[in-house]
Amino acid sequence: MAKRVLVAMSGGVDSSVAALLLRRAGYDCAGAMMRLFSGEGGCCSADDAEDARSVAIRLGMDFYVFNETARFARDVMDRFVAEYQAGRTPNPCIDCNRCLKFGAFLDRALALGYDGVATGHYARVSFADGRYHLLRGRDRSKDQSYVLYQLTQAQLARVLLPVGEYGKDAVRALAEEAGLATARKKDSQDICFVPDGDYVGFLRRYGNAALTEGDFVDRTGRVLGRHRGLAAYTTGQRKGLGVSADARRYVISKDAATNTVLLGDDAELYSTELTAEALNWIEPEPSAPLRVTAKTRYSQREAAATVTPRGDGTARVTFDTPQRAITAGQAVVFYDGERVVGGGTIQ
Repeated sequence: MAKRVLVAMSGGVDSSVAALLLRRAGYDCAGAMMRLFSGEGGCCSADDAEDARSVAIRLGMDFYVFNETARFARDVMDRFVAEYQAGRTPNPCIDCNRCLKFGAFLDRALALGYDGVATGHYARVSFADGRYHLLRGRDRSKDQSYVLYQLTQAQLARVLLPVGEYGKDAVRALAEEAGLATARKKDSQDICFVPDGDYVGFLRRYGNAALTEGDFVDRTGRVLGRHRGLAAYTTGQRKGLGVSADARRYVISKDAATNTVLLGDDAELYSTELTAEALNWIEPEPSAPLRVTAKTRYSQREAAATVTPRGDGTARVTFDTPQRAITAGQAVVFYDGERVVGGGTIQ
């Protein structure tokens, strides 16, 4: 009997082709969408659900819709607000993958009697040397392994990532060939619950966040002007500061304790060290300094670094060359060639 797999379907082309590939490989599949966000815009809309349903019907699969709006609000949106209010810049897609797509969704699949789940992420899973490994997608330009670094061995054992072997053009061609309604559908780019990109507006509307004005300062403590509230800025930002200066000024860091935003020139954005917390190790946790490549943003190319565990659940990451705009609240992810070693949250 074919292995039973529940495919997470967003109404986009990637998850549609994940289902197509599994059906062609003989898997017994059903599709399901999680209703995550009840506001206007963003993902998991009624139109997205109908697109996903039409693909499931064409592929001869059952289709479900799971209401996970309460959990999404608690584990993703509320945390997004709290992190911004604390002066950090969170990555809600990573939280969603951890708590929803490979948390609540996998739990539902197992409760319904499925053996595992599949998604349309551009990454791969392999099994060798007695453990599971998370690998980059074959197409480096679409690789999404960065946002999956928090997967555990137990989760990887039940996860299939079929499109990780393909590039985007090939995925769209497969969808066209199969006559799937999502073949030419545009990819979503924005955070689903902030489709207009106005994070500050979202924090005010949803989080009832009262942004408190404070001082822009330089390294000497000199006041350069007034800011609108810590949440309105992120490390590396240059535009929209409203500060007059002879040279370009960038946000270097934010201090929630003093409600100040440190400004400086571009050179001050570069650093060779960071501390990572909330670590997750996919490969065995190192007991000594480990050479890796690492990156501190999804779109960044990784750079050579040394990870040194500190014995208290954190690790020091030292880069061979300075990295620009290392941002508290973002993820740092470690690689060994094609494998994701692990990662953590930047302090």
